[in-house]
Amino acid sequence: MLAEKYPREIQAIFAKYPVKRSAVMPLLYLAQREEGYIKKESMQEIADMLELDVTEVAAIVGFYTMYHDEKAGKYRMQVCTDLPCALRGADLFLESLCENLGIRVGETTPDGLITLEEVKCLGGCHRAPLFQIQESDTVTFHENMTVEKTMELVEALRKTVNT
Repeated sequence: MLAEKYPREIQAIFAKYPVKRSAVMPLLYLAQREEGYIKKESMQEIADMLELDVTEVAAIVGFYTMYHDEKAGKYRMQVCTDLPCALRGADLFLESLCENLGIRVGETTPDGLITLEEVKCLGGCHRAPLFQIQESDTVTFHENMTVEKTMELVEALRKTVNT
């Protein structure tokens, strides 16, 4: 499917890497670009192209927070809760955010807008609570957040979707 749909992009990716397996991350990005997540069939195809085991490809998808193997809301809100962030209130922030959104971690709001995820280390512990929002090819970081500011952001996202 990928090879048929994106032959030029794949050829350009392979041209950048002298070792085939080094192209795994750009190929995963290409596979995720269209629907916001990587299907199992795409992981298998990438594994076949790179002469890897599909488990190796799936491990990369599972390790990096920028790759996803499940469909989600229009926006993925990923809240960092590692220890330094927890010391700055990230756990309580996440709990309150769940209450305000009416969902649990890993769930999507009923309107399909936000999928809330818990992640480790976004690299800004001194500015926690913080989260990143992923939308297709865009990632935005939000630092020193409160639940109130976050809910204002969610409402602004809702308005942009509904206009």
